[in-house]
Amino acid sequence: MSPPIIEGKNWERDATLEAAKFMLLAAKTAPKSGGIDDVLTSIVYGKEKDNIASKMEEIAEERKIEGFKRDAKNVRDSETVVLIGVRGNKSFGLNCGACGYKNCEGFEKAEKKLGGDFLGPTCMFKALDLGIALGSAAKTASLLNVDNRIMYRVGTAALKLKFLPEATVIMGIPMSAKSKNIYFDRR
Repeated sequence: MSPPIIEGKNWERDATLEAAKFMLLAAKTAPKSGGIDDVLTSIVYGKEKDNIASKMEEIAEERKIEGFKRDAKNVRDSETVVLIGVRGNKSFGLNCGACGYKNCEGFEKAEKKLGGDFLGPTCMFKALDLGIALGSAAKTASLLNVDNRIMYRVGTAALKLKFLPEATVIMGIPMSAKSKNIYFDRR
């Protein structure tokens, strides 16, 4: 019988997976406009995580944007990625006009189309809900001493791969348990 030892990569991945669950809990319980939850979440690791990195590298080549390539390396070097998205194509009903339309009826009738990275137009209140959920999730990771960074490019790749299929906007939060934070001092 082998001794009960948990080594390097195994505990790092397992710990980030556990932290990711608490991050999803934080995103779920974060305040939402009118108490309506249109925030969507997922935890990605292993092959699916690497698929996101590959898609980011593909986008980097297509668009000649080095940032996608740099962030793809971060995703590959991470143990886990949390995805947080929103159904931004649903209106909140305040007729505020922040979406660019006179009222919510105009927003709802508008053609929803894919821009460079996300589907729009987006209801500002749904975008705010996404931001609050992202902040709550990143704060939770920080409280658990898990290195993380909110990255829109991860979300762009996740959307193109049809992760969180109902989401119109997705952001990714790669997570790492290394002796140095891999998401800063990047080149």
